[in-house]
Amino acid sequence: MVPEKQKRMTTDLTVVNEAIQIYIRKIDKSSENKIKTKEISYSEFFEDKLLIIRAIRHGMPYKLFSKIKDITPFSEDDWAEFLSLSKKTLQRYSTDADYLFKPIHTEKIIELAEVTNFGKEVFDSTTQFYLWLNTPSFALENLKPVELLKDSYGKELVMDELNRIDQGIFA
Repeated sequence: MVPEKQKRMTTDLTVVNEAIQIYIRKIDKSSENKIKTKEISYSEFFEDKLLIIRAIRHGMPYKLFSKIKDITPFSEDDWAEFLSLSKKTLQRYSTDADYLFKPIHTEKIIELAEVTNFGKEVFDSTTQFYLWLNTPSFALENLKPVELLKDSYGKELVMDELNRIDQGIFA
């Protein structure tokens, strides 16, 4: 029997997969260069760097952000801080059905979604990944990985560390 929390997470991931596919179709309609891809999943999205660039330039709709936010370990306060926006501004965006984040914010959302997606793959449990994010790491000079996610260079350090963990290389 599947625990209730795991059922909800599977449902949330299905919702995100559907939202990503709708988003990609919108990007495709507004672009001269058509996307030569089948229906892709949330995880597959991160493998296509050119598609990510197109998504960043197009801007991310708040609806998709909201679905991604639901499957990440970050609170609304965290998101506001990562995006350098006030919590009130994020709440205002949520009331605009057609709101598109600016490219700079879209890029940050995608970076954090990518870290979360990879972290969940590396750690077999979402709980273990969240615990790792909030535990000081010797390899990261005793900083918590979550503290490094505010900038792109820090995100790369976190991804590198996740890759080392995935390969069984511990500092």
